[in-house]
Amino acid sequence: MKDLTNDIIVHKNINGTEFIQFRRLLEFPNLKHCYTLRKNGINVQVKNGGKTELLESYSKVVESLNKDKTFTISNIVKPHQTHTDKVEVVNSTSDTFENVDGVITNKENILLCTSSADCTSLFFYDDEKKVIGDVHSGWRGTLQKIGKKAVEKMISEYDCKPENIICCISPCIKKCHFEVEEDVMQMFKNEFAYTGRIDEIIEKGKVVDGIQKYNIDTTLINKIILAEAGLKESNIIDSNICTVCDSDLFHSFRADGEASGRNGAFIGMM
Repeated sequence: MKDLTNDIIVHKNINGTEFIQFRRLLEFPNLKHCYTLRKNGINVQVKNGGKTELLESYSKVVESLNKDKTFTISNIVKPHQTHTDKVEVVNSTSDTFENVDGVITNKENILLCTSSADCTSLFFYDDEKKVIGDVHSGWRGTLQKIGKKAVEKMISEYDCKPENIICCISPCIKKCHFEVEEDVMQMFKNEFAYTGRIDEIIEKGKVVDGIQKYNIDTTLINKIILAEAGLKESNIIDSNICTVCDSDLFHSFRADGEASGRNGAFIGMM
């Protein structure tokens, strides 16, 4: 098995359950976090109307992530994601959220979770105010600047200062594989032309069956909008992993289609 460990992330295998962690977030002993790999049947998704596989995956992750048993399955709060730009505050493990793609909290003993299969998960942490965030930013969410809206929510709800906020960018589909056609390309071009970096964001790709393709760099967009929100460049940390390139390690919709599972992004405070 390929070891992904480098100066940005640590790749762990605990009893067959594999996940990565960001070295920057590991600096804070009150934090627990991970982004799961697909090994050992980990799939953070409800399949065919049943929750058995989901709960089994939750159990494996929780057991591997915290040997001190700080968190259990009942501590997990996961919104029902529908590619919105909505970010909500979590006050209790009993909170439920429909059509929400980002959650933030200043409460301990809550394990936030989002799921993805090529989409980006954004981990947020402010050590001054002790606030965490977990955001699902697919291409639609990125187009709607959900990452920036999460920062604004942390500021308005908890008086966070953007210069104190860290954001770690999960493995996701990178520019090399995020291939779109004219309609989607134009949406990104129209939305982000003001940045003056369209030539970096959009690259003209190949022609397939007479149709011009384009490659979009959603990771760069997230970095740009997070900087616009006031985050320091040094506090925006990219995993530099493409889920399609490494689809043997991560669930990838582009690689596996409708059969794809979901990777889980978990973060909580003790």
